[in-house]
Amino acid sequence: MKFDLHCRKCPRLSTFLDEVGKNHPDYHARPVAPFGDDHPSLLVVGLAPGMHGANRTGRPFTGDHAGILLYETLHRHGFSSSPVSGPGDDLRLVDCRITNAVKCLPPANKPETSEIRTCNAYLCAEISDLKDGAAILALGTIAHNAVLTAIGKKAKDHPFGHGRVHEIGRWMLYDSYHCSRYNTQTKRLTAEMFGEVFASIRNHLEKQACPM
Repeated sequence: MKFDLHCRKCPRLSTFLDEVGKNHPDYHARPVAPFGDDHPSLLVVGLAPGMHGANRTGRPFTGDHAGILLYETLHRHGFSSSPVSGPGDDLRLVDCRITNAVKCLPPANKPETSEIRTCNAYLCAEISDLKDGAAILALGTIAHNAVLTAIGKKAKDHPFGHGRVHEIGRWMLYDSYHCSRYNTQTKRLTAEMFGEVFASIRNHLEKQACPM
């Protein structure tokens, strides 16, 4: 199932977005489309749009604190044309795509299980478009489990853990703590830790491009 800008399959989320749109008429306040290449070697999966970030700008991880470390790291490892993402800029992702497990802003940034499940069909379609040998980076446990659901794998067989790597059929799943303000400010996730995950992904993709 391809992304639908007008999706209203989750009543709670649709009603909330209607309210947000009335209070912030200049905000995107709709489902947020994935951003980047259509058939990438790296798919980055977050949780959901942030109120004053992607929900405002219409681009994942853009406009609030959560995307600062992500775009800096993407740029450092050759996946982005710029280290800073802003509305209206000409930033391009290189062989990379960014999406969320839930495409709509949830109240209190907490989607319900049924909403994650409903939105999973979109993630399933995105994963099916990936190249063989592609890497999927899950930012946090919810994103990790959403990826496993989308490909029919069980979480108990592939437990989340920062820095873990899981072979999941045609693709590799990489785990990282989410690059949220809380995680970066408390040092639960540092730039060095995040960079190590991306270095591992880049090493994997280079081996795929030049097999022995």
